[in-house]
Amino acid sequence: MDKIGKIVTIVLWVLLLISAVLIVSLMVNINEDVETDPSMLSWINTNLIWAYILIAFGAGVAIIAGLMQTVTDKKAAKGGIISLVFMGVVALVSYMMASSEIPQFIGVDKFINNGSLTEGVAKLVDTGLYATYILLGIAILSIVLTPLVRMFKS
Repeated sequence: MDKIGKIVTIVLWVLLLISAVLIVSLMVNINEDVETDPSMLSWINTNLIWAYILIAFGAGVAIIAGLMQTVTDKKAAKGGIISLVFMGVVALVSYMMASSEIPQFIGVDKFINNGSLTEGVAKLVDTGLYATYILLGIAILSIVLTPLVRMFKS
């Protein structure tokens, strides 16, 4: 195993050990009266913060590994750039199709009054929905059309 492989193995074991200690500590200190026991809330908060750290660390490692792969493999870089452009086009089309109109449903006044539902939020939610519909449609089309294309190719 090369030097980087050993370092990665050590880091993963350290992360696993810290996670195990935090979870065991949480389980040992479980108390049924969570609202009045500040130490229980402290353990829950500590474990949540650790989970956020692990998510950020994983995302960072994934991004760095992707960038390293892109720099070392030019063919992968071309595919990555094409994928990013495609996702950008889907996001742009979805945003252009989205409406900033606030939907009407039971209890909407509560969200409008506390400021959590604005025209900007409604437009972003609509953008996400349209992007989901577009990607779902592309996925279904690729599932249906791939066998047909293969049948005509051979």
